Amino acid sequence: MSIKIQISILLMLLATGAMAQTDLRESVAADYQQNLHELFVYFHAHPELSHREFNTSKRLANEIRAFGYAVTEGVGGTGVVAVLENGPGPTIMIRADMDGLPLQEDSGLAYASQVTQEDIDGQVKPVMHACGHDTHITSLVGTARQMADRRSTWSGTLVLIGQPAEERISGARRMLEDGLYERFPKPDYALALHVSAPLPVGKISMPAGIYASSSDSVDITVHGVGTHGASPHQGIDPVLVASQIVVSLQSVISRSIAPQEAGVITVGSIHGGNKHNIIGDRVDMQLTVRSNDPAVREKLLDGIDQVARGVALSLGVPENLLPEVKRSSTETTPPTINDHATAERLREVMSDAFGADVLWDEPRQGMGAEDFAYFVTPESGVRGVYFSVGGTLPENLDTAASHHSPFFRIEPEPAIKLGTEAMVRAALALFNGAGEQVAAVD
Repeated sequence: MSIKIQISILLMLLATGAMAQTDLRESVAADYQQNLHELFVYFHAHPELSHREFNTSKRLANEIRAFGYAVTEGVGGTGVVAVLENGPGPTIMIRADMDGLPLQEDSGLAYASQVTQEDIDGQVKPVMHACGHDTHITSLVGTARQMADRRSTWSGTLVLIGQPAEERISGARRMLEDGLYERFPKPDYALALHVSAPLPVGKISMPAGIYASSSDSVDITVHGVGTHGASPHQGIDPVLVASQIVVSLQSVISRSIAPQEAGVITVGSIHGGNKHNIIGDRVDMQLTVRSNDPAVREKLLDGIDQVARGVALSLGVPENLLPEVKRSSTETTPPTINDHATAERLREVMSDAFGADVLWDEPRQGMGAEDFAYFVTPESGVRGVYFSVGGTLPENLDTAASHHSPFFRIEPEPAIKLGTEAMVRAALALFNGAGEQVAAVD
């Protein structure tokens, strides 16, 4: 073959690739204007709590079913699984979480949530999408449409997941326990995205390593002996014991793990007593524990046991009234760690499609957790990549409310459009050989 013919073929391929990129971008933009914006507003205005995503899952299932997917509802409670078989090839799973948070929205949005709902604890609470899950499921619908429309360009099996209860870090495990990887095609690759308020719109964060920390919920019941508030010497004050435990827990971080290691122990809830002049007999505390390393994780959890017991004994609590420390068996997740080789390949895909400056490689702030980790544990053999898309205009970054805040809000249009296009490009790359390339370099 002559050099002239080779150059002609190369130019044709480059032109075809450029046209394909433009076609996808324009298609996603049109879908947002015609369908996805209205869908996002619906999801945002009608949030539902963890394991209570009844209407959300039904709407999500119906939207995706319309594109020709085989959709199963009620997996792991309220989970949705949609399968599109499209010939031989790899199986790729794309997951989006669905649940909101028990917060009264104060975002100022015209479509702000006014919803209340009975939680799994029986209490009626306000509900808000304060972490962007409405963005995720809207993008999943957009991705479902684009992948169905492009069946002639890929071969394999696509599995889409609407996952419940990420905020209670228990929905992924429930879906797996309900046979997700037995009843449906088990993925070779799993993908997910998260909108990020601290990230500027137009940027993608896709680390080739740890994406999210481990998380463990811990409950401590502190017992005491009730008495009159004016006669504290006649009882044992559980509020004092609990207060000392709260302060002493920070010594576990500062004195039990190496300074270079990351760890967080936060007491998110503390309740005790019912009147000014009464010393009660019980205080209930709720903690979240975060780490990036299994050994550090165990040190922190064991340290909580030791501090609770040691503080109580030092304040005269008898053996039969020592604090009860319970680690949740359901609200727990290991770190989410991206498969290095797959993430590196998809970073190249993102750079090629959006330009090298699309990737945001600043160190992550905080120790957020993700139960997506259960889908991609080392023993599962599933290669996972989780990435973030920016949700805030650059000029608003300094004043942007954090996730889980009643003031949380993001820019839905750029986040959903970028998230959808990036997810489609990632899936197409893996279907069309990127997976084989990354496997070859392992």
